[in-house]
Amino acid sequence: MYRYLKRLIAIILSASALIILSPIMLLIAIIIKFDSKGPVFFKQKRVGKNKKYFMIYKYRSMYIDAPSDMPTHLLKDPNAMITKVGKFLRKTSLDELPQLINILKGEMAIVGPRPALWNQYDLIDERDKYKANDIRPGLTGWAQINGRDELEIKEKAKLDGYYVNQLNFAMDVKCFIGTFISVLKSDGVVEGGTGQKDRDK
Repeated sequence: MYRYLKRLIAIILSASALIILSPIMLLIAIIIKFDSKGPVFFKQKRVGKNKKYFMIYKYRSMYIDAPSDMPTHLLKDPNAMITKVGKFLRKTSLDELPQLINILKGEMAIVGPRPALWNQYDLIDERDKYKANDIRPGLTGWAQINGRDELEIKEKAKLDGYYVNQLNFAMDVKCFIGTFISVLKSDGVVEGGTGQKDRDK
């Protein structure tokens, strides 16, 4: 029952956010255009509910010659690929704002496992073990507020599975509030840093 309510809440919140944040989103678009060559938005094939592909929307935070279908942690020098404005957008997660469109379209939820790249086979396979590929991916999620870029693939999938098993309104509120705290503290943001948490122990 909650899954239907979750979708209704997502439609209302994403539509409202797009209207309220439209001046800020327009300003970001203008700044990106002045900062570097290339389009304002970046589209990338991601894995959605039941492993169906969809195109995710982001503000472009990298130079146009950066590999488009490679996870950041596999880039040789990810920081060299990121624009000046992109560094700020990624640190504050503002580059994710266009995903409000994905949420409104029904391709994503507000809360859920972060959508894997179509070629992140290791993460997709691990999520299969926990049925984390069976629900809509989210703008934020349990793994996002518990390590994000610092997590190893197996640990990230395990946290996604925990979310699936605990899927309810209280859990979503917890993730939603935790996201604001994490963004303010820039918790877990490590460019190219998958598994950084374990390596730092």
